Amino acid sequence: MPANTFSSNAMLGDTQVPRQQFLQFVLEPDTNLILPLFQLTEILTVPLGQITPIPHMPPWTMGVHNWRGEVLWVIDFGAFLGLTPWHLQSGSRTNYRVIILNGGVPFDLDPSGGRRSPGQRSQMLGLVVTEVKDITWCETDQIQSPPAASISSDLAPYVRGFWVSPPGVMYVVLDAQAIVGRLMATTQVTPN
Repeated sequence: MPANTFSSNAMLGDTQVPRQQFLQFVLEPDTNLILPLFQLTEILTVPLGQITPIPHMPPWTMGVHNWRGEVLWVIDFGAFLGLTPWHLQSGSRTNYRVIILNGGVPFDLDPSGGRRSPGQRSQMLGLVVTEVKDITWCETDQIQSPPAASISSDLAPYVRGFWVSPPGVMYVVLDAQAIVGRLMATTQVTPN
């Protein structure tokens, strides 16, 4: 497994159990989710007013943000998944919490299916979430397949499975590649 996957193998008796690091985060109402850490670039705190709205985009597209001189497309992840949109969530906030996903669609392809030129970077996407919790290790063999009736049709295409943490909290395990692929196809974002 490549070194950039932040994974490890823990020894349990005579068998190796594959482990991977995940970022825990929350979307309202009370939805606990995790994403593989290797699929993320950074977590930002963005003050209100620093996301520029773009007209004629899907309602979950909040706009763009200048991130280190690059254009970062910012998505209301709750609204995208059919949950509570960020602007309707309870509480008064002065900042957005943004999870930046690694690059665009599969790392050497552009949305039209062609190969990227070697110097061409992929488009960065940020997901606005309610709360970022912690980084946790997860034994990947403990991720269970999602029962079809237990998840909404809006969420289903992005779910890798479910994981129950040692304290007994259930997390939805997401696949960032599926999220990015859908967002790129829907918003028709062109890579830099």
